[in-house]
Amino acid sequence: MPKGGRMISALNRLVDLVEDHLGEEPDVPALAAGHGTTEYHLRRMFSSLAGMPLSEYVRRRRMTVAAADVVRGGDDLLGIAVRYGYGSTEAFGRAFRSVHGAAPRDVRRAGGPLRSQPQLRFRLTVEGSASMATRFTDRPAFRLIGHATRVPLIHEGVNPHIQQHIAALPREAHARLKSLGDTEPAGLLQVSDDVAQDSPEGTELTYLHGVAVSAGTPAPDDLDAIEVPAGTWAVFRSSGPYPDALQTTWASTASEWFPSNPWRLRPGPSIVAVLDRADDFTTATTELWLPVEPA
Repeated sequence: MPKGGRMISALNRLVDLVEDHLGEEPDVPALAAGHGTTEYHLRRMFSSLAGMPLSEYVRRRRMTVAAADVVRGGDDLLGIAVRYGYGSTEAFGRAFRSVHGAAPRDVRRAGGPLRSQPQLRFRLTVEGSASMATRFTDRPAFRLIGHATRVPLIHEGVNPHIQQHIAALPREAHARLKSLGDTEPAGLLQVSDDVAQDSPEGTELTYLHGVAVSAGTPAPDDLDAIEVPAGTWAVFRSSGPYPDALQTTWASTASEWFPSNPWRLRPGPSIVAVLDRADDFTTATTELWLPVEPA
């Protein structure tokens, strides 16, 4: 089976696994191993292609199916809660309300409102009319040093929390960082680290505005540091409106590039190097560095 077909098959088997075990957590590591991939990569691909993390999809499907039991009224709410993996009616009620916007008792009495999550099905479509400018580089261990903060993940548009973080730095801080960088990726870098496997919008991650330095280079006491182990990186170049072109490239790695190439994501930070930019930053040429390993 072609590489893309294997990934689509793994994602659809994951959907089936969720459906067959709505009352318990799906064994994602075993499924990933059986399809020659990793849990980390499988979850990241699911999140990117489905537009929601696996954990959110599981919760929505549980509450969609559980709603039918609630409306039918044949069982008490505690029995329904236990059937779908919840230890109390309170925990079940919170999950139910988060999906349907109403408490189970209210829905049982009124018959609604209900919000349904259809069962997903992934299909391989023909894309790739435009080629992606990609290169690979094997890098020894290095460090990322700079100014770090915790920010919520935002998939589309400018992240105002990152903007505020960078704007708060004095002008001389940027010049100082540039003078400290001594290895690739070159220049000032936008680093995202500690991203949850499922990457739901709003999840906190570590954002670092900084530079790359050799492994043995000490970081000044007032700067944060991220240790990056040796490994292979896939580097994707994009040019155009900022940040739209970069975010489109990021999304295309999941929808087109990874399903078509014998590589998968490995844990590690994602790095954006800005190679060139307009004075007002409305357009830019960037490189997206993603840590990868052979699939």
